[in-house]
Amino acid sequence: MSERKILSGITKDAFVSDADKWALDKLQNLPLVPQLVSKFYEIGIDRWMYCYNMSSSIRCGPNQYPTLYEIMRESAKTLDMPEPELYVSSNPFPNAFAGGVERPYICLRSSMIDTMSDEELFFIMGHELGHIKANHVLYFSIGWLLFPLLDILGRRTMGATDVATYALVLALYEWSRQAEFSADRAGLLVAQDKGVAIQSLIRLAAGPSRLKHELNQDAFMDQARAYQDADALDKLGKFVLFATFGKTMTHPMPVFRTQELEKWVLSGEFDRIIGGDYTRRAS
Repeated sequence: MSERKILSGITKDAFVSDADKWALDKLQNLPLVPQLVSKFYEIGIDRWMYCYNMSSSIRCGPNQYPTLYEIMRESAKTLDMPEPELYVSSNPFPNAFAGGVERPYICLRSSMIDTMSDEELFFIMGHELGHIKANHVLYFSIGWLLFPLLDILGRRTMGATDVATYALVLALYEWSRQAEFSADRAGLLVAQDKGVAIQSLIRLAAGPSRLKHELNQDAFMDQARAYQDADALDKLGKFVLFATFGKTMTHPMPVFRTQELEKWVLSGEFDRIIGGDYTRRAS
């Protein structure tokens, strides 16, 4: 592609969705959340998670996976943000995650590297950088350790009588899904190519395969539209699906992610930001 445009001074408000902000505000206003945040810092869990990641993964640098290191550096430069640490871990299921509230880092699974081209990795890197820039990492970390933290507070009953705990769990999952849409936008701002971004999401859904060259983006978007235009009975089925287990998913389904990213592009917001019209930090 042509030289990547640097989005100087860009803030998280340029890509964080209104639904993400609403869901986070709803989560932060729940009674148990201040106690969980306090315990998270009091116990030092952020340091534990950082040390665990460092002990079990390979840290990238100029002399260690330099290709990945340069992709991270260029991606961070594009979003005008400090560079986090970058790690690679061995795992057959393609994924990546951002961690470290005080010392941010990104960890890529080895299967992710096998699945994605370099350009597609720019989207993945931008997605994880988006989580860091949007300050998602604190609540993601609490989510990963939610039940142990609730145990510490003596609140892990999950029975019908513990309404506050149940409301917290549902609010956390809802916000987590909305946060993924915002991070996808950040990924696109780094990739700067809608086709590359959507292809990355499709590869995540399909997983590693020797036939990955046969993936067809147009066919997948047709599938997404068919899902969206389902008849009344299928719509009822989708509602039941969400009510039974979809509401406790941390990520939106692949069809929703690709559709939401496409809608954002069609709204003109992506082109506006790439054209230089976006919320900037104060001088």
